[in-house]
Amino acid sequence: MVLAGGRDGRFEGSAGVRDIRSGRAALADGRIRAGSVTKVVNASVVLQLAAENRLSLDSTVQELLPGLLTDDFTQPVTVRNLLNHTSGIQAGAGLNGPWEEQYAHRFDRLPVAEVVRTAVAKGPAFAPGEQQQYLNINYTLLALIVEKVTGQPFEAEATRRVLRPLRMRASYFPGDEVGIRGAHNRGYQLVDGVRVDVTRWRMTDRWAAGDLVSSPADLERLLVGVFTGKAVPRSQLEEMFTVPDIDGATMSAGLERFDLGDGMVVWGKSGARPGYNAGIAATRNLSRTVVYAVTGTTAKESGGPVAARFGIPAFG
Repeated sequence: MVLAGGRDGRFEGSAGVRDIRSGRAALADGRIRAGSVTKVVNASVVLQLAAENRLSLDSTVQELLPGLLTDDFTQPVTVRNLLNHTSGIQAGAGLNGPWEEQYAHRFDRLPVAEVVRTAVAKGPAFAPGEQQQYLNINYTLLALIVEKVTGQPFEAEATRRVLRPLRMRASYFPGDEVGIRGAHNRGYQLVDGVRVDVTRWRMTDRWAAGDLVSSPADLERLLVGVFTGKAVPRSQLEEMFTVPDIDGATMSAGLERFDLGDGMVVWGKSGARPGYNAGIAATRNLSRTVVYAVTGTTAKESGGPVAARFGIPAFG
C-alpha cells in the first residue's frame, strides 16, 4: 500500500493479497506492524514533556533513572543523546540471531529490565555526543523516563498524548499479545522456498522502540500531525529536524534526514518486523508526503526497494 500526497494531489495504490490461503485482495488500510516508526510516537511524547517543563532535554539518565547506569558511564548521558542516538549505550539482549532461532523464540517474552541490564553491563561504546549509532536501546530508556516522569505506563501516555489526539484509531501497543487485532494483512517469510506465516509474533523485545501496530491511514495522520505541530509543540518541534553535527549523522529526534539531490530534503522514518515493513516521509512543508506499508515473503528486507520504486518518485 502506498499513499502519496501533498499540494499537487493525492495517489493511493495497493496490490497483492490479504493472505495466500484465500487469495483475497490485500486490505488497502489493513493493520500492520509499524516497527521503528514507533520511535516517532516515542519522541513526540518526550518532546511534549519537555515543552511542559516536566523534563529537560539536557537532563541526564543518571539524574532521571538513578542507579541504572554503571560506574563505567563516567560522562552524563542526556535525554537529547537518547533521542538522536548519540548516547554511546550499547544494544541489549534481543531475540535476534539466525532466522531459525528467531522463529523458534517468536512467542518468548523478553522483559525490558533484561534488555536494559544487558545493555548497561557492556559499558559505553563511545563518549556521549561523539558518534551516532542507531539502536533501539535509546528509545527503550526514553520510555522508562516517560514512565518515571509521568507515573504512568508508556503505552498509556503515548495513547493519550499522540494516538488519540491524532485520531489514530487503528493504532495500539500490543504488549504481550502475539496476534494483530481486527482486519489486517498477514505477513510471511520465505524459508527454503516455503512461505511461513509470521503474523503472530510477540514483540516485547522491541517495546517502545518498535512494537506499534498501525495502519497506512494512521501513519499518514502521524506524519501530518508531527510536521504541523499537532503532535509536538512548536517550541520543541525543531528537535525533530535537527541532526547532530557529527560525521555521517542523519538521525534527529525520531526522524531521519534524506538528501535526494537538487536541494530536495526529506524527513521520515521506516520500520520493519518479520513479514512487515512500513515507512513515512515528507518534505518539511508537507508539499510532498509518502506512506508505504509492505507485507510479503521478504517484507522486512524489501521495504526499502519498494519505497525507492514507489515513494521517492513522489518527491520529484
